[in-house]
Amino acid sequence: MPPPLQGVRILDLTRVLAGPTATMLLGDLGAEVIKVEEVTAGDDTRTWHPPSAPLSEDAPPKSEHLPPESAYFLAVNRNKRSLTVNFKHADGLEIIRKLVRSADVLVENFIPGKLSTFGLGWEDCHKLNPRLIYASISGYGQTGPYKKAAGYDVIIEAEAGLMHITGEPDRPPCKVGVATTDIATGLYTHGAIMAALLSREKTGKGVWIDCNLFESQIAGLANIASNYLIAGQEASRHGTAHPSITPYQVFPCEDGFLMIGAGNNKQFAVLADRILHKPELITNPKFSTNASRVANREELVTIISDVLLGHTRNYWLKEFNGLGIPFGPINNIEQTFNHPQAKARNLVKEIEHSRIGKIKMVGPAVMYNGQRMPITRPPPWLSQHTEEILKEMGYTEQKISSFQADKVI
Repeated sequence: MPPPLQGVRILDLTRVLAGPTATMLLGDLGAEVIKVEEVTAGDDTRTWHPPSAPLSEDAPPKSEHLPPESAYFLAVNRNKRSLTVNFKHADGLEIIRKLVRSADVLVENFIPGKLSTFGLGWEDCHKLNPRLIYASISGYGQTGPYKKAAGYDVIIEAEAGLMHITGEPDRPPCKVGVATTDIATGLYTHGAIMAALLSREKTGKGVWIDCNLFESQIAGLANIASNYLIAGQEASRHGTAHPSITPYQVFPCEDGFLMIGAGNNKQFAVLADRILHKPELITNPKFSTNASRVANREELVTIISDVLLGHTRNYWLKEFNGLGIPFGPINNIEQTFNHPQAKARNLVKEIEHSRIGKIKMVGPAVMYNGQRMPITRPPPWLSQHTEEILKEMGYTEQKISSFQADKVI
């Protein structure tokens, strides 16, 4: 499939994770993404190291003053060009306004109202370019009493319910291992922009998109939210267990852990007979139905654990294989990337970076007609494409030099 967003220009005024995730996904689909960064330090995540990639001896001389490329930044900034501009300078503001006039989409994650002080709010940009799709990402949304509050993934995890349900029941709340609220918001924003592009084809008009971490996280509560809204049922922490299904959790074995999900009576019967070698559990009133298994969860978990602790993880992986019971090992990150399915699907991609040499990245997660969209650009080093973009906009070398002297770029 040809890249569907080829010819679409994205003006990316975002940093950290939610916004850059959204714009990277658009870049993966062929959009031209111009990442606008602060002149001296750029995206916050450029300084979030270690770890960072070792620099190549052949790194461009213009980049010698820059720190190493952080692994965090490299994760979500492929298929973009970097332009550094000082908004606070009149010439810098005019550069951004020119880009707004030629852009199809602007994505920003400033505190609501901040860009309006520069004359770059939704209404300002809509006047410059009525076809512009303007996507705002914030912590809590563009309206309401919390609209000015900064959005941090871990705070939203706490405030929007996720941390309350994450962790062991007898332990304090726990955050998820990655910034999942940021990632979800990036995905929602990406989808909203695609919908807005389709809408513009029908109406010829741009639209203001309001995406935020708070509502993305609440929407992501799924059945937990529905349990409360429909039945008034408050949630609690269950560790890896499922509140409504047993056995459906992580179990220890001799040298590691397994996730087992026997979600119906047929699967439980196979587990009891073929794995536990305790067929009497199938007809025991304490365990014969899912409701009874949930009611007697602790006793059943102890029975299963006692058996699994008798052998190694690899032993049980062979025993479970082919029985029709959902199961899987708890893999570390090395084991994840060495997983035969990850290798067979060629999920890891290698691309040349001018400061680093070859780097490995997780490729786009979706295939079209059996192929992933190509990674056409490595994540850019800070200001890598500033002169290139300004020349495309019609600025002369003399003017660009004066911008540099005045610290506009």
